[in-house]
Amino acid sequence: MTRLNVQKTYKIFIGGQFPRTESARYYPINDGAGNLIANMCLSSRKDFRNAVVAARKAQASWAGKTAYNRSQILYRLAEMLEARRASFIEEMEVLGLSKKASEKEVDHSIDRLVYYAGWCDKYTALFSSVNPTATAHFNFSVHEPTGVVAAVAPEDSPLLGLVSVIAPAICGGNSVIVLASEFKATSAISFAEVIQNSDVPGGVINILTGNMKELVPHMASHMDVNALVIARQGLDEKSRNAVVENVKRLFDWTLKVNEQDPYLILDLQEVKTTWHPVQQSASGGGGY
Repeated sequence: MTRLNVQKTYKIFIGGQFPRTESARYYPINDGAGNLIANMCLSSRKDFRNAVVAARKAQASWAGKTAYNRSQILYRLAEMLEARRASFIEEMEVLGLSKKASEKEVDHSIDRLVYYAGWCDKYTALFSSVNPTATAHFNFSVHEPTGVVAAVAPEDSPLLGLVSVIAPAICGGNSVIVLASEFKATSAISFAEVIQNSDVPGGVINILTGNMKELVPHMASHMDVNALVIARQGLDEKSRNAVVENVKRLFDWTLKVNEQDPYLILDLQEVKTTWHPVQQSASGGGGY
């Protein structure tokens, strides 16, 4: 008997769950030879709105975790990705990447998670400051997460590009909605399975699949998204204008996404400055 080859169904990842797109639309993913691998969800505006709700709900508690705990969770993601290294390499080879390129993509993704895990409890020491004043005050500047970040991952880097936009965002206490590579999206949803089985709270990372031209205008105009990261060419003028109109922060990581840099964490931080008076002691000297 010839058995039926059961193809994997790739869904989107919202709030720690794998719903189907509400529009019931899909598009084909082909291998390097043009053969059908799977059908992928074509995410809609409603899917993005649902992801924003999930991200907003999760963001405050994620930011409220200790930096060391966030570090542990990112490192756990790296551990779990390492355990599935062989399957991710095989999956990317099916997409048409060479074995060497697939190994590099997976290994650098693991290393990138470890890198940002190490920065979780260190970036505030690097970027925060005590500022000089002309009055009897202490003046401190510290960094807090921007909030909900929407991001567009690169097209040709199915796993490393995805990890490279997720890791700096969540390292700094943000929650994120990422549009994965359109035609190499299988690795992104497989990575979502790693996320679901890790310690990352539901809603902190949300992954959509679909068309950039369709979804980015909604990312740019949504009033509950605090920042938009573009790591792929193609942001149109209308979307740029929408970002300006609602005072959303916009970052172009197209040339930096395959780098690891603590300044990418800083991009998605807000500076909070606190003034505290210096109390005078009875003898006239300074004191607390």
